[in-house]
Amino acid sequence: MNRRKFFENTAVSAAGVIFGGNILSKSSDVNEVDSLSSSYDIMQQVMKYQKIDCHAHPSFNNNSFDTQIEFAQRLGIDKLIMSRPLTSGETKFEKFREANDVILKAMKRYPDKVIGQPTVNAQFQKESLEEIDRCIDQGMVGLKVYNQVKINDPLFYPIIEKLIDLNMIVHMHVGVGNSRVKAHPGEPESITTPDDFAEAAKRYPEAMFQYAHLGGGGDWEAGCKAVRDCPNVYVDLSGSNNEENIVNFALEHIGEDRMLFGCDNSFYQGVGHVLAANLSETQKRKIFFDNYNNILRKAGRHVD
Repeated sequence: MNRRKFFENTAVSAAGVIFGGNILSKSSDVNEVDSLSSSYDIMQQVMKYQKIDCHAHPSFNNNSFDTQIEFAQRLGIDKLIMSRPLTSGETKFEKFREANDVILKAMKRYPDKVIGQPTVNAQFQKESLEEIDRCIDQGMVGLKVYNQVKINDPLFYPIIEKLIDLNMIVHMHVGVGNSRVKAHPGEPESITTPDDFAEAAKRYPEAMFQYAHLGGGGDWEAGCKAVRDCPNVYVDLSGSNNEENIVNFALEHIGEDRMLFGCDNSFYQGVGHVLAANLSETQKRKIFFDNYNNILRKAGRHVD
């Protein structure tokens, strides 16, 4: 492929993303593509909306906050809901306290950008409940948990009840899947599935649950269908998988009031697939900011 052809194809691809993927069916004329592309100021659209990233982590190492802050500033993200979950079957609860201290450090360093979210291991009930109190007292909100215990396991019941009393959300990792439609062989049996979410939500209708990273690699269609009739389950759209119909499908099955903007450190995908979806201005504002801010408002921790 020569240089000119490469840039022509690149322009077509970019325009297809920006205009919802329909442009190739309308015209193959590169001049028309160039015209349409130049009339759409993507950064103007990016900066148009307030944003709360409901799913953020430090990356690479425990001191890599600058990377996240740089992306947030570049993409107009007002707040990062940041946690440091442990992804192994860690058996020492001290490691969870250390992880939460990492986030407390980020909150102090970037008080205008970072809102911390603690992590615990429900296998340690007493320690987990005490740790939630310690972190909430220092300004954290909600809870981020990983795959040590399923969300519907009885070990989680006292923790869910604690978050109900606090009027805060439980943010749970979901299995990422393998080829989207089956369990990943590297994940433990204790991984939470969409059906586990539905069961916990029905047991505790007064609780709030956050279904993590719909774009994280799992079966997003099955996930949406599983929690469709659970009004207390919110779906965060984060993840690096940028399949075209994820957001539109979630809108159809979950609704505009239960969809949350998030990146899970895939910042361009997180912002881009909301902008590229078939959403009204009101829906974009809800997803980018209002829905999560309303969750924070229940505990008096809203940001506006």
